[in-house]
Amino acid sequence: TENGITKGVDQTHFVPDMPVTREEMVTFLHRYATLMDMDVTARAELTGFSDADKVSAYAVDAMAWAVAAKLVQGTDNNALAPQDTATRAHVATILCRFLILKTD
Repeated sequence: TENGITKGVDQTHFVPDMPVTREEMVTFLHRYATLMDMDVTARAELTGFSDADKVSAYAVDAMAWAVAAKLVQGTDNNALAPQDTATRAHVATILCRFLILKTD
């Protein structure tokens, strides 16, 4: 919270034991990448995904960056599933892709 990577669920609540959604995860990574002076200017068009309209307003830029950076590629049914809980597999895959991106 000190570095702005997470801001809690609202102005007065922070719920550290709550599962993280896919859009929250990419938002955390986007904020971290910004903090580390990585290039986060790339943006992909999200309209090609069947549930692009389900991405929360706060997460649109982060999700567009994550898709452009190939951190997120969508699910088998061409969806972003932004509100779904990020599983261990999702987190591991996206973090591995992020580490590759970070070292390029």
